[in-house]
Amino acid sequence: MSRRIVVVGGGVVGLAVAERVTRDEPAAVVTVIEKEDGWARHQTGRNSGVVHSGIYYPPGSAKARWCRAGATALLRLAADEGVPHAVTGKLVVATREAELARLAALHERGLANGLAVRRLGPDEAREYEPHVAALAALHVPETAVVDYPALCRALVRRLEARGARLMTGATVLAAHHGPAHTVVETTAGSVTADVVVNCAGLHADRVARRLGHESSVRIVPFRGEYRELTPEAAHLVRGLVYPVPDPELPFLGVHLTRGVDGHVHAGPNAVLALAREGYRRRDVDRDLLATLGDPGFWRLARRHWRSGATELRRSASPRRFGDSLRALVPALRDADLLPSPAGVRAQAVRRDGALVDDFLVERSGRCVHVLNAPSPAATASLEIARHVAGLLP
Repeated sequence: MSRRIVVVGGGVVGLAVAERVTRDEPAAVVTVIEKEDGWARHQTGRNSGVVHSGIYYPPGSAKARWCRAGATALLRLAADEGVPHAVTGKLVVATREAELARLAALHERGLANGLAVRRLGPDEAREYEPHVAALAALHVPETAVVDYPALCRALVRRLEARGARLMTGATVLAAHHGPAHTVVETTAGSVTADVVVNCAGLHADRVARRLGHESSVRIVPFRGEYRELTPEAAHLVRGLVYPVPDPELPFLGVHLTRGVDGHVHAGPNAVLALAREGYRRRDVDRDLLATLGDPGFWRLARRHWRSGATELRRSASPRRFGDSLRALVPALRDADLLPSPAGVRAQAVRRDGALVDDFLVERSGRCVHVLNAPSPAATASLEIARHVAGLLP
């Protein structure tokens, strides 16, 4: 009898896992369960569209290895399927003396990860980005941009062609584990599975509990707010311009990205969201009480309260948001920045309050749970899928 494999989550990671399984096990009966009425509605469809190079991640980490391999596979898939993409390269810009040591360390990390990264002086940086203000910069030629929702549509087409069952509008409620199989209960009916893969992103820890697994982490949502440059100001950015990141945090700082559509987005910042899907400041859900009651969250807050306060002030003040961008591109004015839809990042936090730095996948019985898959998970999605497929019982 053919194996029945259920994948929960219709973002790029879940769809990539399902597509990989249909290739590795052509006889398998694959079902994808997605609670929304379409695909890529959350993290996948609400990011800056960057295909990351892997420069930021510790050599040997899953993020470093899977990002590099995943980027190559993803760009090949985009080319094969006619998905809009472009290899643009990017600049990581130091604007203050205090950032130069971190820029040098990032240069060494990029070289250790096998990248063709090059250090530039101010004049060389302006050859790539004429309007940038840089004491020094790194040029990372491998960085690219892609239309992630279009990539997901391509994966869905492949799944449809291979006979996968695609269930939208179906929320996982519970699971019943018998001696031979698992029955997954959803709002659209029950599905019988031999293996279940949880790729639920913002709800990964919650789905894990509903599938009978008490995960080692809790998802804490961080809202990332974006602006878009007006058409008149878009010429100020040719490609991608990033600040030097804080090594203590998993966020890369407010940056500028020219997407495949030619629009230039600015952001995101990173503030605590009051709901798993808290795209607006006023969005609050019942998970807020659970987060506030979690000792790990308060340990996290005590550890990073200064950076959290900075992000809150920047969130509340368009002027401060603009100032962060003007450090990179001084010619930008507040009037050049238009509101743009926000995203929410699912960040796993351990019980001791430590942020989970790397991808985290846990296996429990017939279930495999992808519990931490923030950036660069979209870039690494095909490689995450290869790894997960190898863990299936």
